Amino acid sequence: MARNAIRQDEELNEHTNLEIIKRLLKYLKPFKSKVTIVILLMVYVMICDIINPYLLKRAIDVNIGHKDIQGLLVIGAVILVLNYFALLSSRGRINIMASITNNILVNIRHELYTHIQKLSFSFFDSRPVGKVLARVVGDVNALQDLFNNCVTSFIPELLSLVFVAIAMFSLNYKLALVTIILLPFLASAMFFIETKSRLRWQVHRKKRSNLNAFTHENFSGMRIVQGFAEEKHASDTFKTLVTEMMNAFIHAVKLNDLFWPLVELSWGTGSILVFWFSVHLLNINNGITVGTIIAFSMYIGMFWRPIMNISNFYNTLITNFAAADRIFEIMDIDPDILDSADVKKMPKIKGNVEFKNVDFCYEDDVKVLDNISFKVNAGETIALVGPTGAGKTTIVNLISRFYDVTSGKVLIDDHNVSDVELESLRSQMGIMLQDTFMFSDTIMENIRYGRLDATDEEVIAAAKAVNAHSFITRLPNGYSTDVNERGSRLSVGQRQLISFARALLANPRILILDEATSNIDTATERLVQNGIQKLLHGRTSFVIAHRLSTIRDADKIMVIQDGEIAEAGSHDELIKLKGIYYNLYMSQYKFLNEGA
Repeated sequence: MARNAIRQDEELNEHTNLEIIKRLLKYLKPFKSKVTIVILLMVYVMICDIINPYLLKRAIDVNIGHKDIQGLLVIGAVILVLNYFALLSSRGRINIMASITNNILVNIRHELYTHIQKLSFSFFDSRPVGKVLARVVGDVNALQDLFNNCVTSFIPELLSLVFVAIAMFSLNYKLALVTIILLPFLASAMFFIETKSRLRWQVHRKKRSNLNAFTHENFSGMRIVQGFAEEKHASDTFKTLVTEMMNAFIHAVKLNDLFWPLVELSWGTGSILVFWFSVHLLNINNGITVGTIIAFSMYIGMFWRPIMNISNFYNTLITNFAAADRIFEIMDIDPDILDSADVKKMPKIKGNVEFKNVDFCYEDDVKVLDNISFKVNAGETIALVGPTGAGKTTIVNLISRFYDVTSGKVLIDDHNVSDVELESLRSQMGIMLQDTFMFSDTIMENIRYGRLDATDEEVIAAAKAVNAHSFITRLPNGYSTDVNERGSRLSVGQRQLISFARALLANPRILILDEATSNIDTATERLVQNGIQKLLHGRTSFVIAHRLSTIRDADKIMVIQDGEIAEAGSHDELIKLKGIYYNLYMSQYKFLNEGA
């Protein structure tokens, strides 16, 4: 997938209108019974609306003509009762449909969110987070009117149009033909508008997505913005993106606004033609009655009003097709890492890890790992060192199966990681990164994230084990202290101590530390060494570190260079070898001794 910057419009794989409609309608299936009730209520309302002109015609031509006061009162009572229950039915279907629509949006959003969680790292690397949020929140919300109008407007208005047309042709087919004579012109014009309008709304949603991405990124990096006094530059960029979105919106709306004038022009012109032809028929003996003309004049409004409402729904449909396109485009992305059909659950991990002739390429067939083979026994601590980009992180990513090997095998307890269920594999692993992530919650809940069913006592015990308890109790609210978004009220070292406690609480069978101690100062590092040893004890651990002083006690150190294992052995063995590791260690030792 091509990389996508903040101000770069996203490329979309467009779906046809029919494909989008089919996929949207499937979300109505779980609510078939409620939708049926809504439709029945609307049919009753439509029948009442259609009967009203006929009853009025009968009252004028029969009851008033024959001075039948009693019959007139009866018709008035019937109209009153029918319309009262029509009012209740209309109110009920609105409430039911609102409930259906909200539940559909919840289902779509949950399905989209669940699908995104399954996507590979390459998906998140290829676009800003803000653009993903725009689809999960904004684009899903845009479908609310679409679903609501589909049942409450389109279906009833279409039925109403059919029933009114039948009533009109039954009353006078000549006037009915005059009424519909302009429909082909209107349909052609609306089709032309739809073709152009959808493209314009796609541009608008892309511009809005760009704005959302910039805003999210800018607020996340506000410390940098203020630190370099670049508020004006950020404001100028924001204004530019807002202007682009506004111009795209106006450009789309200008075309959409043609819908209503076209319908009203057709309605007005058709009404003039009908009345002109009615006068002509009135002058002919037995051509038409006054009651028929009055009833037909009511039917004209009842015929064109559904067309107006259907055009409005069509307008909404076109406006929100762009949103549906963006949602389904993500749903159609297949995750790179999937469980096979005959997948088996990973048994409880002992901790034996083996790489057999592993090759790996991210893209363009450029090898990141080249014929990597090694064995790790359960409970051993393996340190991976080497220059940036050598392939250290790639090795641990393959163990967790964040990527699949290009060739070769990764085995855990003799089970190929490609043949076991992802959840059962990763749930037994713990991963700690250099950039420790904190949720906007209390310290207690951030630690408990390692094992959600842990008691408060277990959480506190884990914090004590990694020497985090003392600084936590000094905070204003102790373990109930809110850490703010991304842990902004804590120091980098404090956040990493909390992450150690979280990992210890999870009790993983395989632990991965990717530069997890790089941001801890020397004094803090001394405090957590005992905690780290407790963390590593009894489990297989892979430690990536540039500070070689932190890995001297590792059972084995592997030097990764150019995607290959250049050296492997204990610290003492590699020092005696006087190779790559020896030079790295001595250069760091000399650097520290010089007072840097």
